[in-house]
Amino acid sequence: MSQRPDLKQRRAVLEHEWSRWVPRLSVPGARPGGTAALRHEVTESWARSLGSVDPGRDSAPVTDGGQVHQRWTSSPLYRPVSALAGELHSIGEDAGFVTAVTDEAGTILWTCGGPTMRRRAERVNFAPGGRWDEQAMGTNALSLALRTGRPSSVFSAEHLVSALHGWVCYCAPVHDRDGRVLGVLDLSTTWDRSHPLAMSTVRTLVSTIEARLSTEAPRPGLLRLTCLGSEQAVHEGRPLPLRPRQLEILTLLALEPGGFSPERLRAALYGDRPVTSSTFKAEISHLRRALGGAISPRHYALTAPVSCDAADVLRALEQGDTDTALRRWGGPLLPRSEAPGIEEWRTRLEVAVREAVLASTRPEHALRYGERVPYDAEVHEHALRLLGPDDTRRAIARGRLTASLHD
Repeated sequence: MSQRPDLKQRRAVLEHEWSRWVPRLSVPGARPGGTAALRHEVTESWARSLGSVDPGRDSAPVTDGGQVHQRWTSSPLYRPVSALAGELHSIGEDAGFVTAVTDEAGTILWTCGGPTMRRRAERVNFAPGGRWDEQAMGTNALSLALRTGRPSSVFSAEHLVSALHGWVCYCAPVHDRDGRVLGVLDLSTTWDRSHPLAMSTVRTLVSTIEARLSTEAPRPGLLRLTCLGSEQAVHEGRPLPLRPRQLEILTLLALEPGGFSPERLRAALYGDRPVTSSTFKAEISHLRRALGGAISPRHYALTAPVSCDAADVLRALEQGDTDTALRRWGGPLLPRSEAPGIEEWRTRLEVAVREAVLASTRPEHALRYGERVPYDAEVHEHALRLLGPDDTRRAIARGRLTASLHD
């Protein structure tokens, strides 16, 4: 059956709802009578948002009590944005904008601007720690840019939340050299200060940040390891053609920066299997050559910086940041490996993530994790307990629970 009538009806309902909230402003593209037609991307965002966001809420929810300084200083955007800080402060103070930088999930990590505009922004928690993803704050420029991967602007009552109807926001996502979205740069101000050059300014600033990221990316010694759900190692911007055993060694060294004695690493790889010392040492030597010598002798440890998705998950869980942990959680650790040390870490990671989900009071955590563990009835039951009686996502959780009980 065609879905077109439903989509038309939903759009009509949203247009009516929007007309109730919209102030009578001079909006570009406005219809006679003072209100503007909703753009398609805004309509669809409203449809996704209304089930989880109250348009009458007064501010954005907070992550980690607003304590995100450590996350900001460890962000890949920290250095290139800091290099532009003077220019960003000037834009904020001279043109009356608040500048914000988010992570890849829409949590604000840094802001700047004149004192008056910053105070106004802080009233709606447009400040470090504020969550501006679509599930948290509905339709806004930050959430649209993150969802589409393209520059976005949202004017006045295009925002779902009425507390934002006095604002206009211009933003663009920042991509790394591989095309991955690292976060968003946003310029926001009151609607009466909107400026036709604001979007081009954002685009230019983001291009400058991405150019700096590209320059920094190939710096010597940078090692990136993906070992959750998939297996890939990239060193100095180039994929490393490693055998499964060498990936196991690299993963263990990344998860335990303190390193291993030869005896302990050998046991973690082979357990009680009879493997000769020469075979074990040959694997270490091959990996050391592939990394340009970045494994210390005698006591095995990495001597080059490493970025590892499994370590990122553990760090996020230690900080109580279940959001980030689930974003980085790609699945089981090296799922094909039978090495005792990998199996131990695999179990430890899965238990830690599951416990964080079951301790969370946010239903989206259980729903997101439930996608990867369809057999886990307790997770689906937890999602149902957290979802309101009218939440349309209950059907998803209920279907997963039914399927898990019949497996």
